[in-house]
Amino acid sequence: MEQVVSYIDTNKERYLNELTELLAIPSVSSRKEHQGDMQQCAQWIADHMERIGMHSVKIFPTEGHPVVYSEWLEAPGMPTVLVYGHYDVQSEEPVNLWTSPPYQATVRGENLYARGSTDDKGQAFIHFKAVEALLKTNGSLPVNLKIIIEGEEEVGSEHLDSFLEEHKDLLQADLVLISDTSMFEKDVPSICYGLRGIAYMEIELSGPNRDLHSGSFGGSVHNPIQALAEIIASLHDDNGRVTIPGFYDDVRSLTKAERAAYKKLPFTDKKYAGGLGVKVLYGEKGFTTLERLWARPTLECNGIWGGYTGEGAKTVLPAKAFAKISMRLVPDQRSAKTAKLFEKHIKKIVPKTVTVNVRTLHGGEPAITPIDSPGVEAAVSALEKGFGKKPLYQREGGSIPIVVQFKKILGIDTVLLGFGLPDENAHAPDEFLDLNNFYGGIRTSAHFFNELPKFWRGKSKRR
Repeated sequence: MEQVVSYIDTNKERYLNELTELLAIPSVSSRKEHQGDMQQCAQWIADHMERIGMHSVKIFPTEGHPVVYSEWLEAPGMPTVLVYGHYDVQSEEPVNLWTSPPYQATVRGENLYARGSTDDKGQAFIHFKAVEALLKTNGSLPVNLKIIIEGEEEVGSEHLDSFLEEHKDLLQADLVLISDTSMFEKDVPSICYGLRGIAYMEIELSGPNRDLHSGSFGGSVHNPIQALAEIIASLHDDNGRVTIPGFYDDVRSLTKAERAAYKKLPFTDKKYAGGLGVKVLYGEKGFTTLERLWARPTLECNGIWGGYTGEGAKTVLPAKAFAKISMRLVPDQRSAKTAKLFEKHIKKIVPKTVTVNVRTLHGGEPAITPIDSPGVEAAVSALEKGFGKKPLYQREGGSIPIVVQFKKILGIDTVLLGFGLPDENAHAPDEFLDLNNFYGGIRTSAHFFNELPKFWRGKSKRR
């Protein structure tokens, strides 16, 4: 590995130039006018995979944007790793808020600024360079490897499920490796081992058969906006707990080891609140802020509307009022069950003065990989070797649906080995990738592939 790390250090400038080429392609998956750019980007990645020594490189068409696949399967008896990433990016608007052109990668200080630099071209590219370093130095990889890079993550990966179903045999592996998340903060390497799921709902309350003059009819009918506000306010008690019966029945408790790991993170409520511009934090009593963010379910009103919201005054008593409600879920909750509990509760408490319609908009399941699993243990060891300090453990409060789909369709767990930072402006102007994390990530990825067989402990392996 000394020779591998030396190769990486020697080729830093070339790596940066190659990533600059990739970032120059405006592969915006949501825009029809970028269809040609999407094809060009997929071809660039396929060509690069061949250049670094991967085999069986193929661009698979889908009903949307193509998926690029490659493999290296010449390590008999060793585990197989499936690396996932995406080459599509968010649109660059508003362009006027970028300090430098969004597709002209620019180094300022220790950061590389460009759309896609951290989400997710730069992070996926990290693994390409690790593979290259191992193959060019040693002539082989210590594991079997499969790589898929899709082009629709930023628009919901609409066709990825069908691709996984259609190519189950091709994609069989022992674990998935994804780098599309962040470290806890700069200079704090961390391993993410859990994600929350989601149940997203919409409530529609209907009152009178038309909008009414509030002077003529106010006081005689229940305003749907008021009724909706009363319902939403009742969904939490004074301790910040969700009041839906059965909501917490399936929640998996944190272990002592997890609580101890969270206490090691450089986090204070005061600093967190200050960064958000609030004086006092809010949440379920009896848990720390990090526990509430990562390991406790939540219910939030994401939007509420009805009546007149335009300029000036209009004294209307609206016929309808609406709200969007999201519930973040933790292991072992399920989105469909939670949605049913929500709908049942809303229909039970809705006043007789209005009628209600509850719709489920979408759902996703929580995911967790045991911290004592071989993949996580190898990632922890690799991070320590790549960054020179022992990493910490964290979960993410958000959701990454593809992690659940890999488990559901392919039956394999995911290791989330992120090299981004929380403030890197993904999806926003001046998106950037910390170059120390970029080069440290390449070293870490190479070490991960080298460390994994040591932690596999003779478990059954499949090609």
